[in-house]
Amino acid sequence: MRILVLGGTKFLGRAVVEAALARGHELTLFNRGQTNADLFPDVERLQGDRTGDLAALSGGEWDAVVDTSGYVPRTVRASAEALRASAGHYTFVSSVSVYASFTQAVTEDSPVAQLDGASADELAPDFSNYGALKALCEDEVEQAFAGRALNVRAGLIVGPHDPTGRFTYWPHRIARGGEVLAPGAPERPVQLIDVRDLGAWIVHAEETGVTGRFNAVSPAMPQSAVLEAVTRGTGGTTTFTYVDEDWLVARDVGQWMELQL
Repeated sequence: MRILVLGGTKFLGRAVVEAALARGHELTLFNRGQTNADLFPDVERLQGDRTGDLAALSGGEWDAVVDTSGYVPRTVRASAEALRASAGHYTFVSSVSVYASFTQAVTEDSPVAQLDGASADELAPDFSNYGALKALCEDEVEQAFAGRALNVRAGLIVGPHDPTGRFTYWPHRIARGGEVLAPGAPERPVQLIDVRDLGAWIVHAEETGVTGRFNAVSPAMPQSAVLEAVTRGTGGTTTFTYVDEDWLVARDVGQWMELQL
């Protein structure tokens, strides 16, 4: 297959490219050329900026597109419309953050978040409109690629080359040993997705023409099992002190980025 990746050199995009190359597909990367520009020297590169310069995409033809870098509806609309006639299938990497509430278990049919007056043109500094923007991006893809779109609602993506530290905090902290603060309760279920598994699944979905909306997460695991596995992997000597999440939030401990999980 001829696969176009919008992005492709940072985290999930990188895993998609690696999986596609391993399966013998022909790749084209479209990005600004600013991140890991030396990666994949034998892969075709098109340079541009999806916020305003899509000229490099004109004239090309691809069997499938993988969009790992869309956050604002107007930007995703521009790329989807530009590729509508030149690509057969469009995969958009969305997020489980699209859901309006997690007070109950969600399915792909659960209500999604609304902007409620927040900006539709840019991501807020506190990411408060992130989920609603992703939901609107999904709509743009489905309008442009009716019957040919796949929206992947990924959970917390972990694994090699993660630039955020959202999960790698744990092996670094646990390796130092001592008493470690952990949020919630030991038995609380946690769901992650390894970037290599997600990349390989996306390539498989492109190969088989999967369409629709899919949550992409692991089976639920007790938080204690995850942290104990990290402990074994790092060789750290650690004790965990679990603290109520509401207590942490009341003291302005940042969710996801300051104290992971």
